[in-house]
Amino acid sequence: MADKNKIEVVKQLLETATANLASAKQILGDLLGTSFDDVGLKVVGSDLKSEGNVIEGIFDGQNMLDKDGKKYPVPANYASKSKLVTGDVLKLTIQDDGSFVYKQIGPVERKKLIGTLVHENDEYKVVAGGRSFKVLMASVTYFKLHPGDQVTIMIPESPENVEWAAIESAVIAPSDI
Repeated sequence: MADKNKIEVVKQLLETATANLASAKQILGDLLGTSFDDVGLKVVGSDLKSEGNVIEGIFDGQNMLDKDGKKYPVPANYASKSKLVTGDVLKLTIQDDGSFVYKQIGPVERKKLIGTLVHENDEYKVVAGGRSFKVLMASVTYFKLHPGDQVTIMIPESPENVEWAAIESAVIAPSDI
């Protein structure tokens, strides 16, 4: 079972890396006014802005959406570690070397719920407050959680139409003495 979790984590990391590359290619193409495929790497490196490109957007549970609705993948480990919640305002700086640096600049009001972790349809979810919320696999693996475990999650204060929650912590039951 541990190997299966590791495989899932590696799959998620590869998907995030692939999405980051696609976003970087699109942004570079936009900056240069051409398709990334038409630009050699030497030209790309010399034409980047020295101060980097700064974009603000809203976290949707997995990605940052800018004002035009363009998606920028947020690394699952960062979202998990930072306990990002749907609606948080993020700033993305695309640095000169093409790396993405995210920073949370406007957290939404949060509320906490205690729920139970479930695994269905190859997704982890937490059932809490009469609803089911998707959670990042990076959080599940970080806390070494298993289906049936009790966890504390954070969701926006106004959770209408929210699909995602952030795992704040595992609820540790006292051992039988």
